[in-house]
Amino acid sequence: MAALALVLSGCGAEFQRGYLPEPVTEMGPRIVGFWNGTWIAALAIGVLVWGLILWCVVAYRRKKDETGLPVQLRYNVPLEILYTVVPVLMVAVLFGKTVDLQHDMVDTSQPADVTVNAIGKKWSWDFNYVEDQAHIVGTQALGLSKGEEGLPETLPTLVLPVDSRIEFVLTSRDVIHSFWVPQFITKLDMLPGRVNTFQVVTTTEGVFQGKCAELCGAYHSQMLFQVEVVSQAEYDEFIADLKASGGEGLLGNEYNLYGLHEGEPAKLPAELLEDYDASLEEEDN
Repeated sequence: MAALALVLSGCGAEFQRGYLPEPVTEMGPRIVGFWNGTWIAALAIGVLVWGLILWCVVAYRRKKDETGLPVQLRYNVPLEILYTVVPVLMVAVLFGKTVDLQHDMVDTSQPADVTVNAIGKKWSWDFNYVEDQAHIVGTQALGLSKGEEGLPETLPTLVLPVDSRIEFVLTSRDVIHSFWVPQFITKLDMLPGRVNTFQVVTTTEGVFQGKCAELCGAYHSQMLFQVEVVSQAEYDEFIADLKASGGEGLLGNEYNLYGLHEGEPAKLPAELLEDYDASLEEEDN
């Protein structure tokens, strides 16, 4: 125990969070606490089971002077009840706690300060600021996988005000995607023909990385975006600049394989088309 205490005393914040990202939303610490609680419970049960196994190995091992088979026991009702009922109760408690937390994570009954319609498409993102009647059109960062400099700045950036309740309305233009900002400690699928919603309350200013968490095709790994949480004044200024630069109004949600709105089919850039055709030829070969 002394050695264990010494080792644990040297562990940093990552260990205390169960190696999850540092949360930047109001719900995040609760999710981290639940994650850690399940690991602690599992470890406690594991130690108990391992201890009982080792005790049986030592206490009931064959002695040097023993011959023949040990005493044969057909059943033990109290033990059978114990190892049947107790696991069922543990699973029921874990299930109940999980459902309770998940219900709160997707609860949208409270009015939101900002509503964002996040639209997934191969292989980028569109964002509608519903109340502010503004939008961002994302395009895929070509060459991102090659590590070229400056490409992160070309990713679509979702700007949000700090200390605000944000409601995300998730839709898809083509296939199944998944909206994931790791430091939100929450992700949710984006399904064609279905609308999923959840809310977060932002607590920390900064720039955070977002990505698609559902395999969606050849360039899934490049389907990235950024989230910038800023003060309310900076957010208001961003919306004004967005509208002035042509981002006024909302994008449609028409299903379109490559994602443009207003009924016009989008054209993939020539470089991307060449890469895509080459990847198809490699798969055929």
